[in-house]
Amino acid sequence: MSPHEAPTGHTSETPVQLPAAVLWDMDGTLVDTEPHWIAAETALLGRHGATWSHEQALQLVGSALPDSGRVLAEHVERTTGVRLDAVAVVDELIEAVIAQVSAAVVWRPGALELLRALGEAGVPCALVTMSYRSLAATVAAMLPGAFTVVVAGDEVERGKPAPDPYLRAAQLLGVDPADCVVVEDSPTGVASGEAAGAHVLACPHMVPIPAAPGRSRVEALTEVDVAALGRIAAGRPVDTLA
Repeated sequence: MSPHEAPTGHTSETPVQLPAAVLWDMDGTLVDTEPHWIAAETALLGRHGATWSHEQALQLVGSALPDSGRVLAEHVERTTGVRLDAVAVVDELIEAVIAQVSAAVVWRPGALELLRALGEAGVPCALVTMSYRSLAATVAAMLPGAFTVVVAGDEVERGKPAPDPYLRAAQLLGVDPADCVVVEDSPTGVASGEAAGAHVLACPHMVPIPAAPGRSRVEALTEVDVAALGRIAAGRPVDTLA
């Protein structure tokens, strides 16, 4: 049996075709780190006398970290007159989030089960995140063998919503993005996956994701299995949020 076929349990049935690979976002999709990022942003800005609302924080969900660092530095300077280095802002945020994740990690519902099932089916997975390698490696190390490759935000020239991160992951895996499924939780990440030419499964977390032709959406990853990802990869989207 091909590694890209899954048994149906009945030899008379046609085997289910599976994705060439599944490319996973990390923050908010695999791990519930978005509250950590928001808490780190709020604390950092507060130390410099600036306020930061939940609504403002949501606008950065899924963004490349250099972009977030610039937004935060500009916000502090505009509201308090204090000048911050955007790179230093990002470094401080990453350090804070790594500490929180290392202390207690919260996996998104259904994520670990789906990862395990994909591994058993022989479908390679990539972790594709706008977090930097230091944080991505921390999370990947908690799931030894789950990811064939890891693409981090400090390893691509253009971050999400550009297609570069997912194109890079597909290249490293030696697969066509059109044969892959991207799993994402943010509009920025969804845009990146679609721009790369992959089939996208959106599982919104902090920010709503609108319906679109060819886009799959579920409320939780507990709603999908390996066979469902195969159907998505074959161009048969599912949308339980419609």
